[in-house]
Amino acid sequence: MSIRNEIKSQIVRAGFTMQEIVDRLAEEYDWSDSVSNLSAKLQRESIRYKEVMELADVLDCDIVWVKRGARR
Repeated sequence: MSIRNEIKSQIVRAGFTMQEIVDRLAEEYDWSDSVSNLSAKLQRESIRYKEVMELADVLDCDIVWVKRGARR
């Protein structure tokens, strides 16, 4: 799954629209209040890890790193 689709599906699962998320990000983290800016970052896959962490925070999610099983 692409980064864009994964993040957009998380937004939908959380019950928000892109505009609602952008508004929250602008309020809490001083992001641009433009949906097109977030959409462009997702489309280009140029979103920074810090931005993903902030996005997860406004979605009330945690990003967890889990060690995979032993590789062959």
